[in-house]
Amino acid sequence: MLQEMVFAGFGGQGVLSMGKLLAYAAMKEGREISWMPSYGPEMRGGTANCVVNISDERIASPVGSMFDVAVVLNLPSLHKFESVVKPGGVLIWESSTIKEPPTRTDINVHALPAIEKASNELKNVKVMNMLVLGALVGIMDIVKKESLIVALEDTLPKRHHKLIPLNEKAIELGMSLVSSGA
Repeated sequence: MLQEMVFAGFGGQGVLSMGKLLAYAAMKEGREISWMPSYGPEMRGGTANCVVNISDERIASPVGSMFDVAVVLNLPSLHKFESVVKPGGVLIWESSTIKEPPTRTDINVHALPAIEKASNELKNVKVMNMLVLGALVGIMDIVKKESLIVALEDTLPKRHHKLIPLNEKAIELGMSLVSSGA
């Protein structure tokens, strides 16, 4: 089954890393993937997004206009991508900074205070993106948590491997937040 997803936010929030990690994890599980980043010349602080497609069969085209999942980490991304989630799809939005909630009622909406949780519970706001990815995996069961951890080893430069345990905690926290309904 094909899952079409978009991850969007400001440059520097880790949306490209989130998508790349998910794509690598799916590839480790033998799935077909595509990862297509998009960002402006200003990148850090400007808008950035990536499209990730995961399928059990070959992917005909990485380009789509409607998505099964949208993960949005800022208000401009919410405005841009809320309307392109397929009916019955999933929208995860970062609720500690976005103060204007989504309005659609035909999709599954999940508010996630990822910045607040990463800052308060993990003492590092930089792993907010891993917390969000954990929530997505908890909601959608797209890949196994173990595949994400292995993919972290492949995608993070060796000099950052000391951060893998913190990233793993963030993924687990994200998964627990959606399973507990927090």
